Amino acid sequence: MTNFGYELIKTDGQARRGRLTTAHGTIETPVFMPVGTAGTVKAMLPESVKATGTEIILGNTYHLMLRPTAERVAKLGGLHKFMNWPGPILTDSGGFQVMSLSDLRKITEEGVRFRSHIDGSYHDLTPERSMEIQNLLDATITMNFDECPSFESTQEEVVESMRLSMRWAERCKTAFEQRPGYALFGINQGGIHQELREESAKALIDLSFDGYAIGGLAVGEGQELMFSTLDFTTPMLPQDKPRYLMGVGKPADIVGAVVRGVDMFDCVMPTRSGRTGQAWTRRGSVNIRNARHALDERPLDEHCSCPACTNYSRAYLHHLNKAGEILASMLMSWHNLHYYQDLMAGLRGAIEAGALDAFVAEFEAQQALGDIEPI
Repeated sequence: MTNFGYELIKTDGQARRGRLTTAHGTIETPVFMPVGTAGTVKAMLPESVKATGTEIILGNTYHLMLRPTAERVAKLGGLHKFMNWPGPILTDSGGFQVMSLSDLRKITEEGVRFRSHIDGSYHDLTPERSMEIQNLLDATITMNFDECPSFESTQEEVVESMRLSMRWAERCKTAFEQRPGYALFGINQGGIHQELREESAKALIDLSFDGYAIGGLAVGEGQELMFSTLDFTTPMLPQDKPRYLMGVGKPADIVGAVVRGVDMFDCVMPTRSGRTGQAWTRRGSVNIRNARHALDERPLDEHCSCPACTNYSRAYLHHLNKAGEILASMLMSWHNLHYYQDLMAGLRGAIEAGALDAFVAEFEAQQALGDIEPI
């Protein structure tokens, strides 16, 4: 049987090159996890996701518990079989989605009672129920159930929320079913406040999780505040365990967080952008819907080997987007995921070579150039 583990292979400054071993395969870090909210990475076949270089994807506890239900997924063999993704899956706990339902939920010490955004039915989500749902889904990595306060919260509200999340974390640890190759991650909270992040980190380390996530960022504080919070938060977390920054982000956010010692990322950005005509390239973002692309026979990114760039022109992608064709979402999402995974591979190689500073400088210089000149 394979045990869950993290191997730290190389460091370059605070940046880390590592490897996760799980029941469903190994994961090279730093790693980006595409988001498969409802059992699918939108507009992508699982085979296409794998072809981008993806090793692990994210599923969503909140959405899957409502539809088709965790019990049904379990009856059908678990999420890996259900969605035809045999590799590792991390499931978030549902806490962030519940936060977004502020008008439809009530938080107590026991958990959260909320109304479904689908049919208005009432549901209860507690630390114990979150662990049960993620177990039914057969998540490789389970996240503890927490409350994610909004950026507009007062410091007093953040204190109360963080301490509630730490009490819930203890209940999650008790309820989690230990199995070889599976893991439970704790989630550090505390907003942008150093003393609260430290209190949270100490509470989580005392509980001894398999990995540690940084939650409560990318909620409107902006990149500068996010980076300054990471500067003091990541050193608080154990060196021998993976560190996961939840919900991040744009390529520049990921690069900056890797420099600050983060190992794992997830975000809807590449696929959501792909569905709205935005591509991420080595020279920044491209809005393929702009008229300047209508007669452009060049690829989105001449250095990219994805199908969108090797087989199709900007003019064709522009046409597909303007016509509302499904193929536009498929090709653009594929490209964006491919670019993100190329970026992660580049970061891993740079850390291994001790050349991260040069990699970051080149990344920033290319991004600053902006898109290629119109023809």
